[in-house]
Amino acid sequence: MSLINERLDFSTLANVFLLHGSLQSPAFLDGRLAAELALRDISAEVWLEEVCAALGVEQPRDPESGEALLGWRRQALDDLSAAELDYMPLLPDDMFSLSEQAQGLQEWSQGFLEGLSSVDEATRQHWSANLREAIEDLATLASLDVELDDSSENENDLFALTEHARMAAMLLYTEQHPGKPQVEQSPQ
Repeated sequence: MSLINERLDFSTLANVFLLHGSLQSPAFLDGRLAAELALRDISAEVWLEEVCAALGVEQPRDPESGEALLGWRRQALDDLSAAELDYMPLLPDDMFSLSEQAQGLQEWSQGFLEGLSSVDEATRQHWSANLREAIEDLATLASLDVELDDSSENENDLFALTEHARMAAMLLYTEQHPGKPQVEQSPQ
């Protein structure tokens, strides 16, 4: 099975994790990946080392797994740098309960914050007020109780929180990479 031209989703990567004997969710590492790509443009090699360390293996089990893990980084970077601003956190989808989806968003937020942990306060003070506020909101989200019942109100709230996380990642990336993505500016 070749994943080169396929869009990776949460379930595909969760299956790769299971293949490596890991029951952890890819959401945490996806949050960390988004922050690291925005801050440092981590290389494919460094990313593969980080994922393998998190999975408790020295290297991917097979070429297809390695391809998926490297494709994950490439997909995230492509989405973060795209002019369409269509980056989406890699989270559990509608096949999962709202509570599982909320847990995934919480784990993504925790990973994103961990990815930011190396940034000193002086650097953070140069970030826009919107970005600093978005990161504070993610810190709150990362510490909330995320047990949700499957109601339309909770579904709408989860959608709004996911959009907030998505925008935090996009804000961080665009502030760290001025002029990228190249988006049309509306006249002011």
